[in-house]
Amino acid sequence: MMAPAATALGVHLRVLVEDAVSSAAQVVVDAPVGAASDPVAVERLVVGADALTFEHEHVPNGLLTELVDRGVAVHPGPDALVHAQDKIVMRTRLTALGVPCPRWAALSGPEDLAAFLAAGDGTAVVKTARGGYDGKGVRVVRSADEAADWLGAAADGTGAPLLAEERVPFTRELAALVARTPSGEVRTWPVVESVQRDGVCAEVVAPAPDLDPRTAAAAERIARTVAEGLGVTGVLAVELFEVADPHGGEPRVLVNELAMRPHNSGHWTIDGSVTSQFEQHLRAVLDLPLGATEARAPWTVMANVLGSSRAVLTDGLAEVAALDPGAKVHLYGKGVRPGRKLGHVTVTGDDLADVRRRAVAAAAVLRGDDPAV
Repeated sequence: MMAPAATALGVHLRVLVEDAVSSAAQVVVDAPVGAASDPVAVERLVVGADALTFEHEHVPNGLLTELVDRGVAVHPGPDALVHAQDKIVMRTRLTALGVPCPRWAALSGPEDLAAFLAAGDGTAVVKTARGGYDGKGVRVVRSADEAADWLGAAADGTGAPLLAEERVPFTRELAALVARTPSGEVRTWPVVESVQRDGVCAEVVAPAPDLDPRTAAAAERIARTVAEGLGVTGVLAVELFEVADPHGGEPRVLVNELAMRPHNSGHWTIDGSVTSQFEQHLRAVLDLPLGATEARAPWTVMANVLGSSRAVLTDGLAEVAALDPGAKVHLYGKGVRPGRKLGHVTVTGDDLADVRRRAVAAAAVLRGDDPAV
C-alpha cells in the first residue's frame, strides 16, 4: 500500500520479501527475497538506499544498531523501535514519561502474578513481552496456575518474558495516529474508533463517534508525547482504551499498544484523508515536510475483510461495484484462510449510519457472505 504513494512522489522502493509471491512482491518491482532476520539480506537491501524503514517490528534490534553505527538512516531507529518490540520496555518508558497506562508489572515467577492478582480485582491480562499481535500472546487469568506453562517457559528461557496488566473496564478502543520527521515536525490525524472482534480489528470509524473533544485532545497529546519522547520517525499508531468516568466526567484514555509503522487503524486515510498514512510515512522517513491530515469527508468507515468463503476474492469485485459504486476496495493479494486480513473496504460520506452499513455490506460480499445480514 506504500507503492502508489511512492510512485506519485517519484520515490523508488526496494522491499525485502519473505517469498516471491508475497503481497509486496506483487506490486514492487525491486523485491529481493530474504528474511528480515538475515544480516546478509538486509545488508544487500540497504546498498544505495537513502533510508531503511519497516512494515513490521520483527527486525533484530542489534542488526539495526550496527547499521545506524555505520551511517545508514534507519527510521524508526532501533532505540525507538524497541518500544514496539518489547512490551516491558514500552511500559517502563511510557510510565517514566507520565503517559497514562493500565496498572502493570513484569513477572519473574508465579508469586509475582499471584501478588498482582491479589492487589487488583482478581483478574489479570498476561502478555508475552515479545512477538504477540492480533490477540496472540495474550491470556486473561484469575490464578497463577492458568499461566503456569507460560511462566515455566519464561523461567527456562524457552518462552518470552511476561508482564501482567489490569483488565481495563473500557467502553471502546480508540487509536491516535501520528507522524514525526527526524527534524521534529509532528502531525496527527483525527482520533478513530477501532472495533475489535476476536482480538482482531474488524472496523475503523473516523472520526470516533461522539468522542468528547477533551478526550480527543488528550489522545492526540498522548500520541505526540510518545512520538517525541521515544524519538519516533515515521508513522506511529497509539492504541488506546477509553474508560468512562463513573461520576459522569470526562472519560480517561489509557495506552494499550504501540505500532511503529503504518497500521490497520490508519488504512482509512488512503481514501478518507488529504494525506494517507503511507504517503506520510515516506515523507517522514525522508525528512520531507509532512502533508495535511484533515479528513476529506465528515465520516469514513473502513471494514476489514477477515477470511472468505471465496477461493478468489476478485470474483466478488463485480458484485461489490454493482452494490456500491462509492465503495473503495483494497485487496492484499494474500492466500485465503479463516480469519486472515485479506483486504479492506472504505466508504466515505455525510451520514455515519449509511456509511457504516455500506462498508460492512461491501466487505461481506468479498467474504462471500450475504451483504444484507
